[in-house]
Amino acid sequence: MKRCSWLDEKYEIYVKYHDEEWGVPVFDDKKLFEMLILESFQAGLAWITVLKKREAFRKAFDSFDVKKVANYDEEKINNLLQNRDIIRSRGKINAAILNANVFIKIQKEFGSFSKYIWSFTDGKIIKNKDDNFQVSTPLSDKISKDLKKRGMKYVGTVIVYSYLQAIGVVNDHETKCFKY
Repeated sequence: MKRCSWLDEKYEIYVKYHDEEWGVPVFDDKKLFEMLILESFQAGLAWITVLKKREAFRKAFDSFDVKKVANYDEEKINNLLQNRDIIRSRGKINAAILNANVFIKIQKEFGSFSKYIWSFTDGKIIKNKDDNFQVSTPLSDKISKDLKKRGMKYVGTVIVYSYLQAIGVVNDHETKCFKY
């Protein structure tokens, strides 16, 4: 079975993520919030690092319950900073809390975060037709700018593009890949 060339198949967790999640359209706000948190923690790191810690993140961040994360206090932040099973960055933890609050505001404004994020493509999936590797696009630039304007952090255009790939707004599977 042919897969995308970037995939390191020695990691079963990476293969499973590629085969079952990456590029698959997501419309559920809970899953959209989870991926937003994970993508923001990935900044400056390899995605496999985040994948290996995903279950620990799920436990540490209350199963990515956006309302709970939005209300984290200093005690919870300190507990997260002591948790060796996750990526311990005060800036990223603070951003997760801030972004949860903005996420909730977007839900109220649009009816759901899903409606908001998919509105940028009129609900259509962008399927790349070549194998040119990209790290950002005019679409990720536009969404990043809007999220930052709304107050989110750790949502630069490269992170947003990775997010769009992860949630299936963009299908970047290579043309030779069975998921294309």
